[in-house]
Amino acid sequence: MSHTKTGTLDAKIPDAPARAHPTTLPTVNARIYPRGGLDVLSRAEVARLRDASSGGLHDLLRRCALAVLTSGSASDDPRAAQELYPEFDIEVVQQDRGVRLELHNAPATAFVDGEIIRGVAELLFAVVRDLAYTAIELGGENGRGRDLTTSEGITDAVFGLLRNARILGPGEPNLVVCWGGHSISRDEYLYTKQVGYELGLRGLDICTGCGPGAMKGPMKGATIAHAKQRRRRMRYIGITEPGIIAAESPNPIVNHLVIMPDIEKRLEAFVRVGHGIVVFPGGVGTAEEILYLLGILLREENAGLPFPLIFTGPTAAAPYFEQIDHFLRLTLGEAATSRYEIVIGDPAQVARRMAAGIRKVREHRVAHQDSFFFNWSLDVPLVFQQPFTPTHEAMAALRLHDGRAPHELAADLRRAFSGIVSGNVKEEGMRRIETHGPFEIHGDPAMMRALDALLRAFVEQRRMKIAGEYRPCYRVLA
Repeated sequence: MSHTKTGTLDAKIPDAPARAHPTTLPTVNARIYPRGGLDVLSRAEVARLRDASSGGLHDLLRRCALAVLTSGSASDDPRAAQELYPEFDIEVVQQDRGVRLELHNAPATAFVDGEIIRGVAELLFAVVRDLAYTAIELGGENGRGRDLTTSEGITDAVFGLLRNARILGPGEPNLVVCWGGHSISRDEYLYTKQVGYELGLRGLDICTGCGPGAMKGPMKGATIAHAKQRRRRMRYIGITEPGIIAAESPNPIVNHLVIMPDIEKRLEAFVRVGHGIVVFPGGVGTAEEILYLLGILLREENAGLPFPLIFTGPTAAAPYFEQIDHFLRLTLGEAATSRYEIVIGDPAQVARRMAAGIRKVREHRVAHQDSFFFNWSLDVPLVFQQPFTPTHEAMAALRLHDGRAPHELAADLRRAFSGIVSGNVKEEGMRRIETHGPFEIHGDPAMMRALDALLRAFVEQRRMKIAGEYRPCYRVLA
């Protein structure tokens, strides 16, 4: 067997040629020895990761690991990679000197000249680290003292996950979260790169959902700007969750990957670590993120909290943001418009406005003795933190009616979009749709007409899926 080393791992790969199944792609077997950040795991953690029972973590580990090993995939079908690599498996082995990962029939594209790509290996270690931490620290009766039925307990859990992932640390506020669609046009993608470039020139780091499209573009643009500015410690943070990662594999630029246990903790992680947010054109996932943040910012408890929020895209995207703006005014009221600004076709202006906004964030946190690396002052109510399982019954029961407090309506609208995301790209949601048909969404007639128009526009603009004909997983009913 050949033996190769890098600064973060040792890998042993058999000399035998890669095997190819008639309907799959070339694969290799490998032994990976993590170093740094994943030196050791407890016996309990290893046991949970190896457990292949219905309540164990092995299947989840396998799916997340395969997503990382196929990093850069252009597909948004969570089952595509499994069909291409049906015999892939991963085994966590505990040794006296640490941990070993055994990869069986792994995608050959993750290796170069017999050595696993260093960035892919780092993301693979992040998968093991986060799943092990979640299982032991937050899992069932073995959770380490965190009460996940309270808002404070959930926020503490989010903090613990981010700290364990080494995302939190001292430093000046400079992290911009970028939201936007994985299925966007070429012009929109190039625009996200230009905005990322302008942000990078101003010393700002990037955090996204880690996938393709508007999640990759800002990172790619920022890498060039950071190189020009000779910055040596750049953060390209990708925050995902198990139901999303298989459909949105991490893009190759991500150098800090965090897997949160569910979409609600993922969203809270974005708003806790980010110092400002830029929103590019997107689909239902982007609408979900917008509603989540605005629903929180519209609460009286957060009225005086600076949080720069900019919607932006190329000139051709102006009608898209007009429609988003109209929908937000109709559902959340005119007060929502005071929490965001729209900048069209001007990447430099976006970066200038964001840099100015982050300076205000810094001043506020200094004045209130809040940390730079975690936004403790932001009040996130329990209704935005509790995991939502989008069953047909739960989707039909959402209260989408006028007269409710804006943050309460925003919470249910967010859940509606979350359910559509699940039906579009999450394996469990797709199975529900195949078995029981489309979700049904009910509400006030005017609100349902606006929602239906927005969703129809997403379909017509091909913002729902990267490839293939889109079949709606929902029906909007007044």
